[in-house]
Amino acid sequence: MVKKRKVIWPDISKQQLREAYNYIKKDSLKNAEKVRKAIVASTMGLCDQPNMHKTDKYKNDNDGTFRAYEIFHYRVAYQVTEMEIIIIRVRHTSMEPLKY
Repeated sequence: MVKKRKVIWPDISKQQLREAYNYIKKDSLKNAEKVRKAIVASTMGLCDQPNMHKTDKYKNDNDGTFRAYEIFHYRVAYQVTEMEIIIIRVRHTSMEPLKY
């Protein structure tokens, strides 16, 4: 039996999601909640299929464990390890991407 990986949200990623929520909330609380819930739910789906998204083109020397996808104009970057899915970054797609 394959053990499910655990999704880890480091503090910086939590803060980025909170900032996105607060920004959207200025115009619509309903939309802010919708986007936040969708992003969090999408990361939970990674437990079963961690490699379902393409490798992260902004990761320098990516060994294939760094992946990313877009949802509601937000880009979620994550790393797949043997035991965990680590959410690295959540940013709006209009923001200048950073190599890391």
